Amino acid sequence: MILAGDIGGTKTVLSIFTRDSNGSLTCLQEQSYPSQQYPEFDDILTAFLPANVTIKSACFGVAGPVVNQRCQTTNLPWLLDANVLKIKLGTGKVKLLNDLEAMALGMLYLPEQDLIELNPNAQIQQGNIAVIAAGTGLGEAILYWDGNKHYPMATEGGHTDFAAQNAQQDLLLAYLRNYYPDHVSCERVISGIGFSHLYDFLAEQGVAPLCPDVPELNSAEDRNAAISQRGVAGEDLLCAEAVRLFVELYGAETGNLALKSLATGGVFIGGGIGAKILPAMQNGHFIQAFKAKGRFLPLLDKMSVKLSLNPRTPLIGAINYWLFPISRG
Repeated sequence: MILAGDIGGTKTVLSIFTRDSNGSLTCLQEQSYPSQQYPEFDDILTAFLPANVTIKSACFGVAGPVVNQRCQTTNLPWLLDANVLKIKLGTGKVKLLNDLEAMALGMLYLPEQDLIELNPNAQIQQGNIAVIAAGTGLGEAILYWDGNKHYPMATEGGHTDFAAQNAQQDLLLAYLRNYYPDHVSCERVISGIGFSHLYDFLAEQGVAPLCPDVPELNSAEDRNAAISQRGVAGEDLLCAEAVRLFVELYGAETGNLALKSLATGGVFIGGGIGAKILPAMQNGHFIQAFKAKGRFLPLLDKMSVKLSLNPRTPLIGAINYWLFPISRG
């Protein structure tokens, strides 16, 4: 049996599959767990695994940097070690992937109906592919093209410096330095918490009155969801401006990643936020900010930029890791 997992700061999804002689996969069991409610990943694994199950291979996409097959998760107090998992699972075929590395691999298996093209000028080209995903955090990865196949490569690009692009963003950077004096990363604004940061910044700038339906910062309600939902629906001016700025920043950083990876093969956008604010991603602000790179506008103008609607993409990547036809170093 094949064990696969998508381990995130908000939820952990585990799945068990069998593979027949034709290579077809059949899901036997799949379960989602609230990550924050478990002290260790092992607690979830023990709860999920059926009695007397024989695992042939396992792969887990993990939200955090994987170094020497060990990962201290970024937004959880969990330490995962592939060697420890090999003993628990009784198999030598255990692999930890960064969650965006798993997502990047999963993108290669998605049908076209799961993807929405955001660039009306896109042209089909070969080459590297960039993968970016805003959710609980901001993840970035690369699918390196060797002339024959794509190979997933992990990065921690979401934690690189936030770069302001205009006068309003200059003020935003100065505002954020009050809260993060040591380092303002892209993840601080292009992630779930980013909606609150942008909303509060715009309110301080007097852009529009506060929305009475947006809860206080320390409320038990999902404040970020309240802002994004009302903003996308156009129900409140301040929320709408926060969403507009979020999309603008998301597009700019996606363009940065496309340039750094020379993603002539295109860009994939994953994560939970893009699909939830789809109308805002499609109204032109995202792709305009994506292409606004001066002399490199002609290069970016014809890059494909596809948004994934499939929330299981990282899990799909983990499921297919040991089946992926590349050398396993």
